[in-house]
Amino acid sequence: MRSLSRLRDQVTIWRGTDQRIRDAIELSEMGDDEMLPELLDEADDLEQVIERLSFRAKLSGEYDVEDAYLAIHAGAGGTDAQDWAAMLLRMYLRWAERRGFKVETVDEMPGDEAGIKSTTLAIQGDYVYGYLKSERGVHRLVRLSPFDSAHRRHTSFCLVEVWPDVQDDIDIVVEDKDLQIDTFRSSGAGGQNVQKNETAIRITHLPTGIVVSCQNERSQAQNKERALQVLKMRLLDLQREKQEEEFAELKGEHVSAGWGNAIRSYVLHPYQMVKDTRTGHETGNTQAVLDGDLDDFMEAYLQAAVGAAAP
Repeated sequence: MRSLSRLRDQVTIWRGTDQRIRDAIELSEMGDDEMLPELLDEADDLEQVIERLSFRAKLSGEYDVEDAYLAIHAGAGGTDAQDWAAMLLRMYLRWAERRGFKVETVDEMPGDEAGIKSTTLAIQGDYVYGYLKSERGVHRLVRLSPFDSAHRRHTSFCLVEVWPDVQDDIDIVVEDKDLQIDTFRSSGAGGQNVQKNETAIRITHLPTGIVVSCQNERSQAQNKERALQVLKMRLLDLQREKQEEEFAELKGEHVSAGWGNAIRSYVLHPYQMVKDTRTGHETGNTQAVLDGDLDDFMEAYLQAAVGAAAP
């Protein structure tokens, strides 16, 4: 029902835009010079609207319309990597804020000295998964380390995972014998909000090794329910990845999501550049990207995906 409602909204937007174009053409044919400034403003506005709609038209995947979960994991690089994970978290929060999306922190593990070791976000809004699926993979940062007394250049890595929130459509059975469930105290900033009981839940799916945790809910039962929902979505996403790998093998392509295969590099020293290794899209405005300006990278990925899917 949610997908049908969103589809109706999109049809309404397209029809409204079409009517605006027809009205502008009709007014321009009247030849009234006094209306020229107004028509030029309308033309500029329509151009931006059409660009946004054309971008969204590329989001035609099965789950593109859905909400999404996004997880960030600090990889190689120690404290620098954990700080890099916090920088990526800020980047995606800024991106979501720009689009008016709702964000909820499901789980977060603070770093040893700075930053975070990992975090999981639930992001709600139209086509969230369609946009964020371009962000899956390893993100590489090169910079002068603020944690190195010699101020040497360091390279850090983080893994970003994204999967659609399709809990209503999941047909996956998870058996109790396949689960290892652990409880722990929720991490907090201290004071009265520190949990005295072990309400946080960590679930390990033994056959796949997938680990999910949740500590944002008020009770252990609520955290367990949320964690199981996330686990099922992770298992669904794992099925999708296996299907893509099998299809890629049939096409003679090699698919790997290992740490040595960064999808995007963020270089802050000795020069400044952000480059997507899959599409070749790049920019020298690193600060804008880290402030959440990701649309050009997402569009380049979607355009490349459309081209790859074409016969």
